[in-house]
Amino acid sequence: MQPDDGQDGRTPRGRPVSLTASVRRHLGLNLRAHYADSLIEPVGERIESLLSKLGRRKG
Repeated sequence: MQPDDGQDGRTPRGRPVSLTASVRRHLGLNLRAHYADSLIEPVGERIESLLSKLGRRKG
């Protein structure tokens, strides 16, 4: 059961949220697993075109 602090799990604005190392590690591993498939999929033509234009501007 969650404490009834009136914040609904949120911190006051401007106050950083502190996460333990184990929570950060857990989140990182799960996010990597979730997005792993998208790293091997080809990008669409529109994205490829935009990236190409961006590369020409920097070069």
